[in-house]
Amino acid sequence: MPDPSLFPPIFTGRLVRLSAPLPEDGALLAAWSHDDQYARLLDDDPVRPQTPGEFTTGPGGDHYYFHVRTLQDDTLIGFVALFNLKWRNQTAELAIGIGDPAFRGRGYGSDALRVLLAFAFEELSLHHVGLTVMDYNTAAIRAYERVGFVREGARRQVVQRAGQRYDLLCYGMLRDEWEKGGS
Repeated sequence: MPDPSLFPPIFTGRLVRLSAPLPEDGALLAAWSHDDQYARLLDDDPVRPQTPGEFTTGPGGDHYYFHVRTLQDDTLIGFVALFNLKWRNQTAELAIGIGDPAFRGRGYGSDALRVLLAFAFEELSLHHVGLTVMDYNTAAIRAYERVGFVREGARRQVVQRAGQRYDLLCYGMLRDEWEKGGS
């Protein structure tokens, strides 16, 4: 058996840890879905409140879905996911949501991104991780760029919110960018 100190922790960052979803987490995630501002920043799908039962197993299909918990007191503050994995191409898409407003803008999301990216590149041996973000979600864009994502393009005016049209920005990170950045 190899010495455990040879391997750094996979699911622990400076502020957060990634954990498996628990059945009791559903109520809190459902409560966040009732926050229309959060929902409009999270996704370009129509906003709708959800029930706790819709959050019991995470998204279906080939994915890696984790809940984000604080190291300090194990508070559930959000989720991260790798989805749409294409093993042949070594690619995946990323999603993140920090549902608890008290933990937004304080480095928790960036830390969760770093932990998930280390998992993606080091454990899953992916080559490219991409994401999309609405151009009005400036806080998320700053976090993505802070950890090393590069803007790869835009789908112009594909999101409609409150009678306005917005771009959907495409960001990505390559394995060698991750390795050079040491995020």
